[in-house]
Amino acid sequence: MSQALVTAFGTASSSATLPVTYRCVEEKNHIDPRVSRFVLPLGATVNMDGTALYEAVAAIYIAQLNHVPLTAAKVIITTFTSTLASIGAASIPQAGLVTLVLVLNALGLPPEEVRTIFAVDWLLDRFRTAINVFGDSIGCAVVNHLSRKELDALDNKTMSDDDTNIHNSKSTTALLPHNNTNTSRSNHVTPLVYDNPSFSNQAETTIENDNIMGQTTF
Repeated sequence: MSQALVTAFGTASSSATLPVTYRCVEEKNHIDPRVSRFVLPLGATVNMDGTALYEAVAAIYIAQLNHVPLTAAKVIITTFTSTLASIGAASIPQAGLVTLVLVLNALGLPPEEVRTIFAVDWLLDRFRTAINVFGDSIGCAVVNHLSRKELDALDNKTMSDDDTNIHNSKSTTALLPHNNTNTSRSNHVTPLVYDNPSFSNQAETTIENDNIMGQTTF
């Protein structure tokens, strides 16, 4: 997964890393493509582990920086709000910084306090994107492991259906009638009927002369 993690760190986007993630989980980790092609795009949209952790920690940091006491209720609110905000975050660079405003509002903190971490967010965004991609890959592996029996049963059913179709096709071919009659050129000559008797006698004389010339050996 190192190639996918490096790509995620460089692009800071889970969606841009998807082609590399596909190749890593399918070719190197032998994940079934039917699982990876469903789980990874879904994870790139809603499974933002790094973003959720970042927003919770950033909100607590800003609260402590402003000397705002955090009760147990506020910590729980921060946890749920960070999780929901991360699900709604787009898989583009620095999208978590925008949703962090929602978490600050839930804690009663002024949204402009985002400026305290704005200068380093570009670097933190790359780390949380790598965590998001790694979390998507772990989820893909878990789903593949849990679905192994169903996938094998589906493969066996598909192979059985293919064998049945091939057998039915061969049986149908064997029942079809075969035409073994060899087509040959017919020697039958259709007689010609002439309305003019004199032309008919002349044509018969010409045909007889042609037959005599054809039978003559030189």
